[in-house]
Amino acid sequence: MNEELAYSIHLGSDKNKTAKAKEVAKNNPSGETSFSNNGIQNATQLSKVNKHNLRDYDNNKENIQIIYGTDNLYEDMQDLYFQEFEQARIEYNNKQTREDRKIKSYFKHISQDKQKDLACEFIIELGDMDFWNYKDDYYKRGMTQVYKEQVQDLIRIVPEFKVANAVIHFDETSPHMHIVGVPIKEDYKRGMRKQPAKSKVFTKESLQKIQDEMRICCIKSYNKVYCENSLLKQKKKGRNRDIDIKDMGDYREIKRQLEKKEERLKKANNQTKKIDNTSKDIDKILDSLKPTLMNKNNMVISSEDVQKIKNYTEDVKDITKTVRSVNDLNMAIKDFEHSAFEIEKENRSLKYEIELKDNEIGSLKKELSTKEKIIDRLQTEKEKLKQELQKFKGFWHSIMSHFHKRICYDKDNNYKIVSDDLYKNGIFDNNDNEIANNIARKVTLPDENKQNKNKKKNNDTRF
Repeated sequence: MNEELAYSIHLGSDKNKTAKAKEVAKNNPSGETSFSNNGIQNATQLSKVNKHNLRDYDNNKENIQIIYGTDNLYEDMQDLYFQEFEQARIEYNNKQTREDRKIKSYFKHISQDKQKDLACEFIIELGDMDFWNYKDDYYKRGMTQVYKEQVQDLIRIVPEFKVANAVIHFDETSPHMHIVGVPIKEDYKRGMRKQPAKSKVFTKESLQKIQDEMRICCIKSYNKVYCENSLLKQKKKGRNRDIDIKDMGDYREIKRQLEKKEERLKKANNQTKKIDNTSKDIDKILDSLKPTLMNKNNMVISSEDVQKIKNYTEDVKDITKTVRSVNDLNMAIKDFEHSAFEIEKENRSLKYEIELKDNEIGSLKKELSTKEKIIDRLQTEKEKLKQELQKFKGFWHSIMSHFHKRICYDKDNNYKIVSDDLYKNGIFDNNDNEIANNIARKVTLPDENKQNKNKKKNNDTRF
């Protein structure tokens, strides 16, 4: 029997402009570790996608394979914008009479435009957890060629979608691919003639067509690379991807239990066939019953026939019990799958959020470290200033004490002349002049006078 593989191709949602939409998007997973709300609206989001796709946050480069572009998605996207839009930008600017209407960088221009996405991302995956769980790394790495052909197939099927970067992740259960690019349309009447156009390129109908063609191409590439003759699982109605809900450890154990119960069910089916035959015998027994002579409503039955009916009843009870246990486990499996699916949705969103938070914490730590260095430098400068101030205070005290002594006590008129000259020229202030010429004044700074007054006031006890 040919093996059947699940296939999923997922495009980031364009309806993620509001905070409410982003909150809702967390409950709509893409089916792998990429954040579900992965519309790339601006340069900031592009940087985050770059870190996630190229594993910049943990330097785990050996578990990814770049098959289109370079190891810097951000630069790849800038190059794509220059290549695709630069000529249209120049043409647009040449038509403008006002300098403020000219576009200097179309990449930055679109990044700041809240009505357009800067880029968008496809995520492609062949095979689910059950398929890949026991495959070795060498087998998984064979998907490199399959996914390379998928990139080329996507470029052929959607020529309006210009690919900037494609990378395969091998560090999770299922090897899957992230393709980042820009959907473009020409002949716009307003603005530049050539612009990003996600909503025009990717409609409900076009996405359906893309999925159908990409599915067929993928299984052909897989069978060619692996020399297999596998088939694709039937596409689920209403979805553009297959969702793997069996991503929990306990699921396999419950599955094994179900297989055991199915053996009992098989046994019960055999017993049912036997009972069907026995039922015919019971019918014959009942048909052959004869009324008693004393009462026509009572029937005569032999002890042997009574035992047959009892045995029949016991067999029915055993089969009913067996079938009920299997049905109960089937219900438990359904409940478990639903719970597993809900938990997996939450885990995928939380994992990506933690990754973003880690990046944010890292940036904050760097910023904090820079600020701590600035604080340390300012603290050192403050200490130096305090030392210089103390030296100045000492110098000032010595100068004023000398003038005070020479003028007030030694009556040296030369110092009086110098003091008056310094005062007239603004070098001595009122406080300095009074200290130099008033014998009753102490050599103190104004702030020291204030402190002394407050101290005296606090020590003044009145009765």
